[in-house]
Amino acid sequence: MPRFSVIVPVYNRIDEVDDLLCSLSEQSCKDFEVVIVEDGSSQPCDMIVKKYADKVDVKYFFKENEGRSIARNHGLERASGDYFIFFDSDCVIPPQYFKTLSEELDRNPVDCFGGPDAAHESFSTTQKAINYSMTSFLTTGGIRGGKIQLEKFVPRTFNMGYSRKVWETVGGFREMFSEDIDMSTRIRQAGFSISLIRDAFVYHKRRVNMKLFARQVYVFGMSRITLKLLYPDSLKLVHTLPAIFVIGAVSLILLACFWSWLFIVPLLAYFLAIFVTALISTKSLIIACKALPASIIQLGGYGCGFINAFTRKILFRRGRDINEEIQMRKGK
Repeated sequence: MPRFSVIVPVYNRIDEVDDLLCSLSEQSCKDFEVVIVEDGSSQPCDMIVKKYADKVDVKYFFKENEGRSIARNHGLERASGDYFIFFDSDCVIPPQYFKTLSEELDRNPVDCFGGPDAAHESFSTTQKAINYSMTSFLTTGGIRGGKIQLEKFVPRTFNMGYSRKVWETVGGFREMFSEDIDMSTRIRQAGFSISLIRDAFVYHKRRVNMKLFARQVYVFGMSRITLKLLYPDSLKLVHTLPAIFVIGAVSLILLACFWSWLFIVPLLAYFLAIFVTALISTKSLIIACKALPASIIQLGGYGCGFINAFTRKILFRRGRDINEEIQMRKGK
């Protein structure tokens, strides 16, 4: 049996699956299988899977559309490895990934683990700009496995793994936004160890345009309140920073319009810092220029989603109430 089982939920992602399987076929360590779970796609990727059948130990399953968490659980039930690895379909895996992971687990066994993500040189400038905004300390991206940690590391399903024992104890994913944070929290609460393996990184394509990115981070902000209702101690100061940014930015703009233009200076200085650090980090003027709106979208979208959900669910108790959230936590 393989040591690792890679589980990938897919929904209409033919080209992404091609790139992912291509990268997996080039791994220096081959001690893994791949379980592709097609979640009711109208454009199945079965022909792509067949294309790599002689290069990768890959299994393909098609099921009705029920959501990515249920698709992952479908794959878990059919995987045979000692460890389960989760990638998103829009990831490209460096050739040394499984060699690095295997060596690290031999040295330092751990129950659950994850790694950071990066931008591949082939990605578009927009994707690289979005990657900067999602990994920069200036935009709170450092909480996602960056060199500067603002909270305990929480593995995300674009690059996450855990042992079979964890699955047998904790169970599968729940179909909800931020299901990976929910899973990581349940794993930690069950007493299992969680570790960041920094050298086991993946290339993550993320969203291909700013509109899709804005929608994604808005949902992230809303889901943070859901997690707060599920786990009251999970909300940290760092999670509120985008909301503070939105309130602060709006206040400074209004003060600059109706009182003195000097109030806009702190905001401009912050934007300049983002631009300069992006320029130094990426060594590209185009990416740095796009990183500025990407960072504003990330902070603004997340912050607005957070404020919206906080107002509705906590201040006014509208929509799904706390009791419903607790029932969802119990799986009822």
